[in-house]
Amino acid sequence: MTIVRLGYAAMSVNVKNASPSQTMTHAQFMKIQDRDAAIKKLERIAVSNITNCLRLLRHNAAHDIAFFRLSSKLIPLANHPDLPEWNYIKPLKDVFRSIRSYLNSHPHMRLDFHPEHFVVLNTPNGDVFKSSVRTLHMHKLLLIGMGIDPEHRCVIHVGGGYKDKEKALEQFVNNWGDVPVSLQNMIMLENDDKTFSMRDTLYLCEKLGVPFVFDYHHHLANHEDGVKWEEEWSRAVNTWKYSKLPVKVHMSSPKSEKDFRAHADFIDIRRFLDFLHHVKGSVDNLDVMIEAKQKDEALFSLMKDLKEAGMKQVDEASFYVN
Repeated sequence: MTIVRLGYAAMSVNVKNASPSQTMTHAQFMKIQDRDAAIKKLERIAVSNITNCLRLLRHNAAHDIAFFRLSSKLIPLANHPDLPEWNYIKPLKDVFRSIRSYLNSHPHMRLDFHPEHFVVLNTPNGDVFKSSVRTLHMHKLLLIGMGIDPEHRCVIHVGGGYKDKEKALEQFVNNWGDVPVSLQNMIMLENDDKTFSMRDTLYLCEKLGVPFVFDYHHHLANHEDGVKWEEEWSRAVNTWKYSKLPVKVHMSSPKSEKDFRAHADFIDIRRFLDFLHHVKGSVDNLDVMIEAKQKDEALFSLMKDLKEAGMKQVDEASFYVN
């Protein structure tokens, strides 16, 4: 038997006016002639974003959702080279304290990040690599500020193929030694939908001791001929053997056959049930991050479909697979 928990990413379609991703562009920042006033505005936006995170966590708890992806846009311009003097963590101490207090009373909640596509650790460009490391360090500071153990809390893609995928994989290995150990310990790697397949990513995860996050939709869009994910699943599970957290997967459905890589509004129950059929019993607990345009509504809809399909519910956001 496997207990599956469902989660969703970044924001709710049901909780109104609660975006954790409000922003200010660099151009907007530069238009404010008083630099101190401009920084204060950035800080107000960041406080509002993190306050909205707390609203979302309360919403999640009310519906038994214990798995949630935090927005990576919590602090606008946090690592911008034009603001090297800005200590963006200091003004957030009070709102961080509220998050820590809430999570202390809800210790079963799993929160993590998915830094944006510009975090590229296999880049041959030294400046891009340094910027990627700075962004990962920002995520670490945010996790620590919220009282979350940073270990295995940031999932990233392998990076660019640079017209030579094998060389790009080895570039990742070479660059890995220049990533601080504290940041290495945060990272999980995910297969992508264009370049690095499940098999490619597993190669890195096994070589470097990094947990592998299987993205089912990406595998459908990008895999070697004849490679079946079911035959690689035990390898994926094995990459989590030293983690304190359950195995994590990403689940989304194609928007259409023509626009196959894009995410649909909801989850295709047939494909999800097929996935569950193959993984049931392989692990005791499995966390499934839903990547659908309708966010938490897609989760609620999927739970309704699963109940109609005969799955036994644990609560509003988790169920047993026998």
